[in-house]
Amino acid sequence: MDVKLIMKSARSAVIEIADGGTYYTKENYQIWVNGELVKTAETVITSLFELKPETEYKVEIKAKDSNESGELIFTTDYEFVTLNVKDFGAKGDGVQDDTKYIQAAILSCPKNSRVLIPAGTYRITSLFLKSNVSIEVAKGAELKADTERYAYPMFPGLIESYDEKDEYNLGSWEGNPLPMFAAIITGIDVENVVIYGEGTINGCGSKENWWHNPKVMRGAFRPRMFFINHCKSVTLQGVKFCNSPSWTLHPYFSNDLKFYNVVIENPSDSPNTDGLDPESCKGIEIAGVRFSLGDDCIAIKSGKIYMGKKHKTPSEDIVIRQCLMENGHGAVTIGSEMAGGAKNIKVEDCLFRHTDRGLRIKTRRGRGQDAVLDRITFKNIDMDHVMTPFVVNSFYFCDPDGKTEYVQSREWMPVDDRTPYIKRLDFEDIHATNCHVAAAYFDGLPEQKIEEIIMKNISVTYAENPKEDVPAMSDGVEKCTLKGIFANNVKRLVLENVSVTGQKGEALTLTNVDVLEQ
Repeated sequence: MDVKLIMKSARSAVIEIADGGTYYTKENYQIWVNGELVKTAETVITSLFELKPETEYKVEIKAKDSNESGELIFTTDYEFVTLNVKDFGAKGDGVQDDTKYIQAAILSCPKNSRVLIPAGTYRITSLFLKSNVSIEVAKGAELKADTERYAYPMFPGLIESYDEKDEYNLGSWEGNPLPMFAAIITGIDVENVVIYGEGTINGCGSKENWWHNPKVMRGAFRPRMFFINHCKSVTLQGVKFCNSPSWTLHPYFSNDLKFYNVVIENPSDSPNTDGLDPESCKGIEIAGVRFSLGDDCIAIKSGKIYMGKKHKTPSEDIVIRQCLMENGHGAVTIGSEMAGGAKNIKVEDCLFRHTDRGLRIKTRRGRGQDAVLDRITFKNIDMDHVMTPFVVNSFYFCDPDGKTEYVQSREWMPVDDRTPYIKRLDFEDIHATNCHVAAAYFDGLPEQKIEEIIMKNISVTYAENPKEDVPAMSDGVEKCTLKGIFANNVKRLVLENVSVTGQKGEALTLTNVDVLEQ
């Protein structure tokens, strides 16, 4: 067993217990801090809270049922002062609107200091971050969002520059620069921000408010729970986010982001409540996060056609590890808003349970020549009751143009500046049990085939009573069960130690695959 310090602040730390487990440790462990038993851990990534600034801590990890143990020593960071939001007028009684009082504490907080939100229920609308601030949402604290939509500020989609040569983009909706209500937690052009703690941020979304007619713009589009635009060095640790009005965490054109031990919970039938959607972002680590929600758990994006062509900013250098993903449409999705491309994405040591799909790529003609996907790697993944573990769909049909002849035609089309490109996908050491629909569904464009799909040490078995569904959302794809691996329009397909057991019909169905290596 190896014990690693992943992150520390003045009052918290994140520890990795590397004993070979995936999301959950192989054993239960006791965590002793300076000789005192403080908690029991059963997850690989775990957090410590209620630490003191500039203090040396010796952390010992002891297995409850064996001699396995490990330790580490670290010193917490400096903290200048703590600003308690109740000293600024917040009551935390669930009745008073505490927005302006918490906002005053945030804006007043000096560098190397903390805003403390202690136990209580705080009714709020939008809170705005500033640089060099740490915010602790303490144990027993709940930030409870107002459901009156016009209580929230509105962000315009595009604001024209004075010289009419450029524009300023604030609002965003599904990859387009459109008006949106400001998020419950909003950051614009800030850096060095940490939000941590054992408390909860509740978006209070329901079918009576934000989830009613969810695709209709009323005043502006629905707010996110957490939205940052052109930010850097932002960390979220420990906090629970629930009942989001729309996408839960949405980093936008931001870099150097960390998400540790966050919990995201939205009802399984809540509309478009994606968990974490980095859009045109670089340098992200997502570790120890638990997802359970109503859409994609993680959806990596880079804008639709206008934003992709204008900014040409891919999402890249993203590591997702030791996460649990449940009850979503896709565990890790790339697209469909990916006109700027995505590259160097690594997903390792994760559990996928009861999601419609494991890997889900959504693209189509029209996304553009900059919509290039390359170096996408999945390794050491366990899936259970995932309907279709691997899906690459080049004919995704959502959006107004999704069912046009140009998008949905299976005939060869000229390659031009509208044509996306999928290059290399790697899958290794992945075990999927209780599969329902298909083992894999790879459907490339005839004019721009998927370059490479490499699968090594893969096993797929099926559920006893499989549910019928479509493996991919495109025209002409029928509902099915117990389908094997389907691959169409792929240049090179490598299947090394790939086992599909219990399928109905052929384990492997290939059309227009140039090279098959087994």
